[in-house]
Amino acid sequence: MAGERFDLEPSFRALLLDLGISPVRVLRRAALPADLFIRRPIELSIPEYYRFWNALDAEGGTEGDRDLAVDIGRAISVELFSPPIFAALCSPNLTAAVQRLAAYKPLIGPVRLDADSTDALTITYRWPSGATPPALLATTELIFWVALVRIATREQVRPVRVTMPAPAINRTEVESYLGARLRRGPGFSIVFTAADAGRPFLTENDQMWRVFAPELRRRLADLEASSTLADRVRAALSETLPAGNASISAVTRQLAISARTLQRQLSQEGTSYQAILAGTREDLARHYLTNGDLRTSEVAFLLGYDDTNSFYRAFKTWTGTTPDAIRSTTPADA
Repeated sequence: MAGERFDLEPSFRALLLDLGISPVRVLRRAALPADLFIRRPIELSIPEYYRFWNALDAEGGTEGDRDLAVDIGRAISVELFSPPIFAALCSPNLTAAVQRLAAYKPLIGPVRLDADSTDALTITYRWPSGATPPALLATTELIFWVALVRIATREQVRPVRVTMPAPAINRTEVESYLGARLRRGPGFSIVFTAADAGRPFLTENDQMWRVFAPELRRRLADLEASSTLADRVRAALSETLPAGNASISAVTRQLAISARTLQRQLSQEGTSYQAILAGTREDLARHYLTNGDLRTSEVAFLLGYDDTNSFYRAFKTWTGTTPDAIRSTTPADA
C-alpha cells in the first residue's frame, strides 16, 4: 500500500441514510469519532477502515434476508458524489474506468486492482496481507462494477464470472443481482466480456475528466510522498512474513534498496529494522490470535519463526502475557 490512511468520502453519510442506517450507530459500533463525517478530509487507517465496514454490516445486515452489499449497489447513483467514482463514470467505457480507478484506488481504500483485458476484462482485488477484508466490503467491491456499468450504459450488463473465497451470506440475492453464479476461488475477482467492457458509457465526459484528473493525481502524489520508509518496510514485511522470511534481505530486495541505506534512513526516522519487525509481528500476531482458528504453531510460522517456543518468548516480551491469554479475550478487548 502506498500509505496507511485512506479517504472515506463524505457522501458515505448520505448513502447510509438512503439505506436507512444510522451513521451515529455505525460510528459508535466501530469505535470511531462521532464527528467523523464533518471532518475534512475523512481519513481512516486500515484497522479503522475495516472496523467501519464490519460495523456497517452489523447495523444494516440484520433485517431478514437482506443483503446489504446488494442494497448498496442499488443505492449507488450519480447524486452520491465521489470524485474517483465520478471520474470512472466520465470514462468512455468500462475498460477505461477500471484503468482509472486502478490508478487512484489507493486514495479510497486499502486494496489494489489488477485489470487484464487480453480476451475479456478481468478485475482482480489484492488486499493487504495479514488481515482478511470484511465480507461486506469485499462483496460490495465486486457488486460496484456491475452497478457502475449499468448506470453508465443503461444496459442490464452481467458479468460472466464472479469469484470469492467464501460464498456470500445471502448467495441467492447476490447472484440474482449480478445475473451470474458465484464461484469459490482463492481471491476476489469479476470478469466481463470484451463486448460489455467496451460498451460506450452514456455518461462519458472528457472535459469533466480533465478537470478532475489533476486533483486526483495531486492527491495520489501526496499519499505516496507521505509514506515513510518505515511504512514501506511494514508493508513489505506483511508480504514476506507469511512466506516464512523475516530477513532484512527479503525486504531490501522488495524495496530495491541496500541494507545499509535502509538502516541509515530508518535511523533518521527514529526507528530501526528490528523495531519495525517486532511491531509488525506483534500486530499480526494479535490479529491472527483473535481472528480465526489458527493454531499457535501456525501463527508462529506465519510470523517467520522457526519454532513455537521462539514465538512464545517474543510474544511475552512484547505484551507481558502469552498467546493463549490473548486468544481467550474477545477481539474488541485485544
